[in-house]
Amino acid sequence: MKIYLFLAALIAGASASNVIDLTPDNFDTVIGQGKPGLVEFFAPWWYNLAPIYEQLADAYAHAKEKVVIAKVDADGEGKPLGKKFGVTGFPTLKWFNEKGEAEPYESGRDLDSLAAFITKKSGVKSSIKPPPPPETTILDVHNFDEVALDKSKNVIVSFTAPWCGHCKNLKPTYEKGNSFDQSQTNLCVVANLDADDKKNSAIREKYEITSFPTINEEAIVAFLNEKCGTHRAVGGGLSDEAGRLADFDALAGKFATALSTTKGSIYQEALSLAASAGTGSKHYLRVMEKVVNGTEGYVEKESKRLAAILKKRTLSPTKLDEIKIKANILRAFSQEKVAEAEEKVARAEAEL
Repeated sequence: MKIYLFLAALIAGASASNVIDLTPDNFDTVIGQGKPGLVEFFAPWWYNLAPIYEQLADAYAHAKEKVVIAKVDADGEGKPLGKKFGVTGFPTLKWFNEKGEAEPYESGRDLDSLAAFITKKSGVKSSIKPPPPPETTILDVHNFDEVALDKSKNVIVSFTAPWCGHCKNLKPTYEKGNSFDQSQTNLCVVANLDADDKKNSAIREKYEITSFPTINEEAIVAFLNEKCGTHRAVGGGLSDEAGRLADFDALAGKFATALSTTKGSIYQEALSLAASAGTGSKHYLRVMEKVVNGTEGYVEKESKRLAAILKKRTLSPTKLDEIKIKANILRAFSQEKVAEAEEKVARAEAEL
């Protein structure tokens, strides 16, 4: 018996809902009694808003004395209520003010849109955790010209609408472009503007925004790399070319194939070249220094170590970029370079 009672309690707890079921018998005792509320008129046999509606009610469970989240089976017991409030399709959502006066709900049916509407109408905040700050620069009529028309930077702007499915699908991909915005060059800005917002209508008309097309990630990355002079990769992070310098690549290949007795002179040549090359050459110099000073198998061991770190991807994006550049530069000293150089020598000798 004790086991049965315990299981029954679990089942009762699991089935508890914060959505109030309304019928013709209790409707007037809940709606119009000083609390506003959102009511879903649904039919069991047709699409309804569960589980989103259940999540919505849970988000306002702390404010049951201030706002109502309810539902009516408008094809069953609550059919007279559906007829009374002009329900012709399912699900239909209606907002009732404190006096019980109804108005249609015509916004989005995702959790965030529903919660935003209720908070706006009732002044009651939900328990939904706010989303993280946007990864892109948000533009509107007030800052568009200042940011988008800044001649010192390359700016890409996505014109979107909250209701646009393609825009929602594009968002995660587009926000990866923020890595260009955070690059050391600081020459690129990845921005977004809500072109469906009335206050931005003048901008929408000026730039003839009439639709919201889908842009694939490859196109975004290629465009930004070209305009920003960067080497970002599809999917995030840096490409295999990031951090590489042509002059030092040539020295690295020469160093990798040189005899031990001549590596020191190539290192000195690299030091001289570094004076005009800036900080981008420091990783090349470090590899040469390690090898010249006798660190056995340094290139191979360090390449494996960095590859393992990059595979785990547990560090911050900035740190991973630093490691990727080091790994890229090590490739210039790899055995592939040695084999490539030997192949060139063999071809040259064959032609003699």
